[in-house]
Amino acid sequence: MIIGLAYLLVLASVPLARGRLTALADLQLRKPSLALAAIVIQILVISVLPTGDHTIHTTLHLASYFLLGAFAVANRRIVGVPIIALGGLLNFTAIAANGGVMPTHPDAVESVGHVAAEGEFINSRVIDDAKLQFLGDIFATPASLPLHNVFSIGDAILLLGVFVLVHVACGSRLVPRRWSGRPAVA
Repeated sequence: MIIGLAYLLVLASVPLARGRLTALADLQLRKPSLALAAIVIQILVISVLPTGDHTIHTTLHLASYFLLGAFAVANRRIVGVPIIALGGLLNFTAIAANGGVMPTHPDAVESVGHVAAEGEFINSRVIDDAKLQFLGDIFATPASLPLHNVFSIGDAILLLGVFVLVHVACGSRLVPRRWSGRPAVA
């Protein structure tokens, strides 16, 4: 939840930096159906139908990352997308190494206090003998925040990539003019 709020804050920061949010509509994305399918799969597996066959859930979860990777490759020339792809690749690596689930550090998960119901698919959880734990959800936002959660270095890199993409696409003053491809105003 807190990651979603962070993405909203990125959008809210554009007008503050004298960018034009409507410029996002001019962004010409290739193969947007790949990203849409991946997001629908993740919402279905994690939120709508969290119970069921674990193998199907993990397979679909991993497949959603392949779809997102294909979308990133198709859009690799857009400023920010390579950074986003790196964050996604780090997350995918940790998830794939741990059987389709993001490993969560025990100290980080304690701050969230969410307990999964029996048979519920959780995309991020404590795993005994987790592989590549340092790529997992090892950070936690303060429990005092209303939407506190855990996140990974990949999530942080994804957020950075989205920040770069949005601010460049919107002509924000936070990014150098040479990145936007627009001439500087005298």
